[in-house]
Amino acid sequence: MAVPVLAGSAAYAVCESRGWAIGLEHKPREAVGFYTVIGLATLIGLAVDYSNLDPIRALFWSAVLNGVISVPLMAAMMIVVSR
Repeated sequence: MAVPVLAGSAAYAVCESRGWAIGLEHKPREAVGFYTVIGLATLIGLAVDYSNLDPIRALFWSAVLNGVISVPLMAAMMIVVSR
C-alpha cells in the first residue's frame, strides 16, 4: 500500500534536486524525469514484493542503515548551518 506514496515522494525529491519539472499537474511529456522516477520506484517496489526478501528483515536493516547514515549527515548540516 505504501508503494505509490514512496514512489511519489522519491520522484519529488529526485526531481527537486535535479531541477526538473515537478508535479502531477504536468503532462508526462512536460515532466519526463518525474514520471520516469515514479515508474522506476513502482517497479522496484513490485520487484521487492514478489521476491523472497523477508519484509521484517528488510525493515530492520533499513532502520540500521538510516541510523548509521543520519549521524554524519546531521554533523555536516550542523557545520553548514554554523557558518
